[in-house]
Amino acid sequence: MPLPQVSSEQVKLRLDAGAEDLVLLDVREVEELALARIQGAIHIPMDEIPASLERLDREADYVVVCHHGQRSAMVCSFLLARGYARVANLRGGIDAWYHEVDPSVGSY
Repeated sequence: MPLPQVSSEQVKLRLDAGAEDLVLLDVREVEELALARIQGAIHIPMDEIPASLERLDREADYVVVCHHGQRSAMVCSFLLARGYARVANLRGGIDAWYHEVDPSVGSY
C-alpha cells in the first residue's frame, strides 16, 4: 500500500477550515526549528518518536513534517505499522510549505 501523502495546499485548506482533529507533527531536529517552523505544529524529533508514542493520540489525524519529506515518510511508515490509521506525509516537507503556502515560516 502506498504511503498517504498530502500537499501543503490541502493541509492549509483543512487548517483554515478549522480541522480540530488535524495535528501537524514536526519530526525535524531542534536546530531546524529555529530556521523554519509551522505555527501550531507539535515537535518530536524523529529519533524520539518510538519513546514518545504515549504522547500521540491514536484517534488524531496526523500530517508528519520534516524538511523535504524523507524523514517524515519514515515516521509515517513507523506509525502506520503501529496502528495509527490516520497518518499522512507532507509532500515536500516544510520546504514545500514555504514555497506553496507561507514564505513567512522561513527556509533553509
